[in-house]
Amino acid sequence: MNLKGKTVLITGGTGSLGKALTRRILAEQLGKPRKIRIFSRDEAKQHEMRLAYKNLSVATDETIYNNFEELVEFQIGDVRDYHSIASALRTADIVFNAAALKQVPTCEYFPYEAVRTNIEGPENIIRAIRENKLSVETVIGISTDKACKPINVMGMTKGIQERLFISANLSCPETRFVCVRYGNVLASRGSVIPLFLSQIKAGGPLTITTKNMTRFLLSLDDAVDVIFAAAGEARRGEIFVPCVPSAKVIDVAKTLIGKRKIKIISIGIRPGEKVHEILISEEECHRTILKRKYFVITPLLPELKYLYDEKDRLSEEYSSAKYIMDIKDLKKLLEEKILLLTDDFSIKEELLA
Repeated sequence: MNLKGKTVLITGGTGSLGKALTRRILAEQLGKPRKIRIFSRDEAKQHEMRLAYKNLSVATDETIYNNFEELVEFQIGDVRDYHSIASALRTADIVFNAAALKQVPTCEYFPYEAVRTNIEGPENIIRAIRENKLSVETVIGISTDKACKPINVMGMTKGIQERLFISANLSCPETRFVCVRYGNVLASRGSVIPLFLSQIKAGGPLTITTKNMTRFLLSLDDAVDVIFAAAGEARRGEIFVPCVPSAKVIDVAKTLIGKRKIKIISIGIRPGEKVHEILISEEECHRTILKRKYFVITPLLPELKYLYDEKDRLSEEYSSAKYIMDIKDLKKLLEEKILLLTDDFSIKEELLA
């Protein structure tokens, strides 16, 4: 995909992924866009991101009031509100839907709020494109491993988002809708790595749920890589899944602790949490192929099916229990990825020792 001269809309653009997407797009890896529109509901986060983008510590009138003349433009709104997302989509060519409620406990306590953002939000995008006959070329939906065989509200709503975008290829034939699905992003808000680093800085203890728990691990840049791959190569209704390693959470804790005398305590598995995550289920295997560094889940709907060689099909479900890194490989991954997340040089020095 070439973004040269295109208007790119990133919903939930002030989140960890939105910032990473913006940074990579500004690096012109896919060509120089005409406009990057950051759409979110939090004015404070937009303000902070605007200052960071301009390398400023303090705002001036010029900083704010020239908003619509800038390459990176900020728009307040909510995917839950049809009129505000329709306005943001009006001149968009490419849409990255990163808006989501993604904290598992929050979604469990407020399930309908998760429905409104994770289901009604995507439906509003589809409706706005269909009813206003907008010339949006591509919509990329950001999903999660929790959408596969879901047991919590967050995963259930993300799974419905996938199905909404896949079926939208039929009701909006001029727009290509595709999805990406991946596991834990190391630097994202609420993930376990920042928690462990904070607990280490406080002297411990480190809290894990259970000694057997495993998770897929990838960096924000890995997440952007699979999004860019899907944007450039995916056919209508396909879901791109990265080939990524997994690790035992207790091994992550031990590696970060290093030689420090810090305890690890088990607090028990949380409601709505799995011991192992699955990126591709056994039901999806027969319609999943390997394409270089990515698995491609082809659409369930017969109108969108594509022919692939049977020998390329995945033979078993893709579970974090089956691709566990040893300590040496995990340490190397943390050295490459995690060191960027902390200014604590004692942690950096110990990991590199």
